[in-house]
Amino acid sequence: MALRAIDFFPGAASEQAEISLADLDARLQQRVSPGEPLATRRAIQQLDKRGYQHQTWVTRKRPWADRLASAWLICRFIDPHARFAWLDSPHPSQTNMIGFDFDGATFTHVDHRVTFEVLLASFALDGDPALVRIGNLVHLLDVGGIPVPEAKGVEAILRGLKEKFSDDDRFLAHACSVFDSLYRAYRTEETGP
Repeated sequence: MALRAIDFFPGAASEQAEISLADLDARLQQRVSPGEPLATRRAIQQLDKRGYQHQTWVTRKRPWADRLASAWLICRFIDPHARFAWLDSPHPSQTNMIGFDFDGATFTHVDHRVTFEVLLASFALDGDPALVRIGNLVHLLDVGGIPVPEAKGVEAILRGLKEKFSDDDRFLAHACSVFDSLYRAYRTEETGP
């Protein structure tokens, strides 16, 4: 925190103020984005995707940017045989399912990272510049952040798809083509045609 660096009277009052500001931020996030998971503070462990194959992945229904992109990432880079369950109120203890993007889920917001970015780090996919760029875009669309030029266009396309498809599996299938195209375009920019 920038203020802490110039705090001439550090100590309990400073720590209490920091906790109060974090609590205020969490409450504001809940008001602005109801249902969005609150970020946890924990280390992100490196995982082997071989332990995450042929799984059912569970999240909240009517996905938006972070859940859609995370599901795409799971299908394309982690578990190509993934199945998804879209629930009103998923619970961390749902048996035989891997939770993502809800409070208490296996994969959810950690510190400043949204679920997509946590999945990238967890499965060592954050070395792919194209995936990192998609992560920046998803971060912006989910919680705000550094502007990404194509964000408005991607948001409009996803919004149109969401209005067109009430079935979350069909919505994801069409959103996947959007993320596939973004990935291909970003890879081409990185590596050349």
